Amino acid sequence: MLPDRHLAELTHSLEALITLARQPENVLNRAVPACPGWTLDTLFGHLGSIERWAAAVVRAGKFVEEPAAPAEGAAAWFLEGAADFLATMNVLDPAAPCWDFGPPPQRAGFWLRRQAHEHAIHLVDAHQASGLEDPVFAGDFLLDGIDEALGMFTPRQLRLHRMADPGMAVSFGLPDGSTWTVGSGSIAASVTAPLHEMYVGLWGRSSLSDVAVLDGDVDLAKSVIRGPLTP
Repeated sequence: MLPDRHLAELTHSLEALITLARQPENVLNRAVPACPGWTLDTLFGHLGSIERWAAAVVRAGKFVEEPAAPAEGAAAWFLEGAADFLATMNVLDPAAPCWDFGPPPQRAGFWLRRQAHEHAIHLVDAHQASGLEDPVFAGDFLLDGIDEALGMFTPRQLRLHRMADPGMAVSFGLPDGSTWTVGSGSIAASVTAPLHEMYVGLWGRSSLSDVAVLDGDVDLAKSVIRGPLTP
């Protein structure tokens, strides 16, 4: 997926999040279903921290510490920094050398992709906390996000021992025939789901085990889905 598409999706999600961050305090105090212990205000504090961190990394080209969100008024703090963050994302050179936590080569374009999906998933959170239906994303963007989750994050989860090695392979597939494999060896199970359901399910924003078609060793498939496949 080209950087311009990541930027377009990031911009769209950020604009929607800005609108939701301006909701009344009683709405900002609502719980975020997929993030135990978080309110909607906490979610916006997280985004404000991530945005300031990502922008600083891109500008410096090296690792910097992530700033902490304020204990109160986090949504307002998020709103204060959103324009500067988006301005930095707009002018970055995707090919420029830059620290990131993905596989090589380390390039600034990593952050454009990562932040596009970071904001999309948290837009889902904000919709769910606000009592709204899930947002709709373009098919190519959903496909790219599934690839980021299963192609970058899941191998990292395994490498860092944040999820157990399944011992055998599980295939994750879409109706169009796209597939990813988690684990090694022969494929003992498969997980098939539509684009949107796979995308949000990999991030625990819905129950992938409930909506996907599971074939083969179903217990293994469910174990791998529990992962956690993503942070």
